Amino acid sequence: MEPIFAAVIVLAFVAIGELASIWSRARIPGLLVAMLGAFIFAQAGIIPETTVDDSMLPQVYAILVVPLLFHMGSLISLRTLLQQWRAVVIALSGITCALMALAVVLLPLYGFDHFVAAGGPLTGGIVATGLTTDGLEAADVLPALVVLPALILMMQSLPAMPITSLLLRRYAKHVVESGALKEHVASASAASAGAGSQRKLVTMPKYLVDNHIFVLFLVLVGASLATLIANFTQVPATVVALLLGIISTAIGLTPERSLEQANSFGIAIVGVVAIVMAPLMTASLQDVLSMIVPMTLIIAIGAAGIILGGFIATKLVGWQPMLGMSVALTAMYGFPADYLIPREVSRSVGETDEESDELFHFMLPPMLVGGFTSVTLGRY
Repeated sequence: MEPIFAAVIVLAFVAIGELASIWSRARIPGLLVAMLGAFIFAQAGIIPETTVDDSMLPQVYAILVVPLLFHMGSLISLRTLLQQWRAVVIALSGITCALMALAVVLLPLYGFDHFVAAGGPLTGGIVATGLTTDGLEAADVLPALVVLPALILMMQSLPAMPITSLLLRRYAKHVVESGALKEHVASASAASAGAGSQRKLVTMPKYLVDNHIFVLFLVLVGASLATLIANFTQVPATVVALLLGIISTAIGLTPERSLEQANSFGIAIVGVVAIVMAPLMTASLQDVLSMIVPMTLIIAIGAAGIILGGFIATKLVGWQPMLGMSVALTAMYGFPADYLIPREVSRSVGETDEESDELFHFMLPPMLVGGFTSVTLGRY
């Protein structure tokens, strides 16, 4: 298929997902609609399984995923990051409870191999899934079991994303109605004003900050540095890029909202969404059916453990349970859903563009930090 035709098909699913999110006021996550639509059309033979690959969007993803995380760092101040220790505790608690619940149920029913196959994708995302699959292949287990981690990775977001969307909607309405959002905005504005009075280490000339190409160049330099550090430290490049984005913005090397400033944010997000869609389009229906029972059991037990662990930790650190459980659930889908769901929820709950933006920046830091905590630890 011609790349332009394939790209149009992929963008059609993404656009329909966006419309579904808007019309349902974020009750239906747009990413979920795009993923399910692509899976159904591919299984029905309406579109080729290679549509995402033919679109060349995976190449866009390969180039821009680390810069995208650098951009995410430009949305979070260093002060805000240090305040998110509660999100780290909640994510850890959710992972721990999920693994304990899986061990109690899976070991007697299916054995150690199924427990290993479940633990990686459920708590560590795509990187842990790859490591788990490699380990199962080396152990010479049943072929269907080798497929199980990928199936869990693909399917676990289906219940997790709508639950997160529902919880975040309730939390967003609570902070708006209680006045907590206005208090946060006033506090953040005062802190920003105080920080603004302190001169940054680097002051970029305005003509450079307003130059889209130059800003994109700076972001790619930061992403390249993150990749280089990751190669030496074995820390995921995405995590390094997030931290470098925070530091670079704090000292003035790059502007806030860097990829938006470079007019490159939209294509970067589409590339990431396309990569998330791709595995569902190539999944075999027979493989899915053969593992449907253990997969469903694993996802149900894992989700219950994550929610319970998140709720307990939320109570201990003094957060609202709706936010805490949402942060814990990021282990089941990670990036980009931990960015897209707060965006959709804030857009639907906020009555004005300004209020939507305030809600988004209020909910985004704990969601991102929780997601990266679970994915990073799950890798090891």
